[in-house]
Amino acid sequence: MVINMGNIFLRTEALFGKDAMEKLKNSSVIVFGIGGVGGHTAEALVRSGVGKITLVDKDVFDETNLNRQIFSTVDAIGKSKTEIAEKRLKNINPDCAIKRFDIFYLPETSHLINLKEYDYVVDAIDTVTGKIEIITNAKKADIPVISSMGTGNKFDPSRLKIADIYKTDICPLARVMRREMKKRNIKSLTVVYSDEKPVESVKDNSGNRLTASNAFVPSTAGILIASHVVYEIINNR
Repeated sequence: MVINMGNIFLRTEALFGKDAMEKLKNSSVIVFGIGGVGGHTAEALVRSGVGKITLVDKDVFDETNLNRQIFSTVDAIGKSKTEIAEKRLKNINPDCAIKRFDIFYLPETSHLINLKEYDYVVDAIDTVTGKIEIITNAKKADIPVISSMGTGNKFDPSRLKIADIYKTDICPLARVMRREMKKRNIKSLTVVYSDEKPVESVKDNSGNRLTASNAFVPSTAGILIASHVVYEIINNR
């Protein structure tokens, strides 16, 4: 089958305009964590015309990812998330430049990535230590960043919203992050969060607390993040 590459973004350009598409083509976005939230963010960014995207994630897929992660399939189990994501994204837009870092972004690995190379930073990881490292380094580099708060133990995607971290409530992760941002004198942080009260965690067969999740809350959070990033690149970069 012969694909007319010039038609990939025909309908997107009809909405955004030619100048906006040129901005997106010349933009570079880094996505930390490409699971339930970040995977949908990364794919939506590529489908929107972002020209360069960097994927950061050390995990491999397992069976528990199949219920919600867009890059997860039975064939992908046991394989690198960034590798599988790159193949899929290249199959959507072969012209998109994709870079991969198979690392957990922490204080001891943060030197491997220069955030000043990017127009936007997306934090879609779960660990508080990693989130703090991403956010503080993005702020130091004066690069805009958006951070995902907790999407686990939530049922209703319509309760998700974009707000400043200091205007959030209900979300337990946002509560922790507000405290950590105050400690570091970070005055503002754009986040996606849910004001739905989380259900109580259950225990798995080993007695460990299990975070419940589904196909629609993390994915909606990822799409909200992508839409925010695209809007910001088009209008403010």
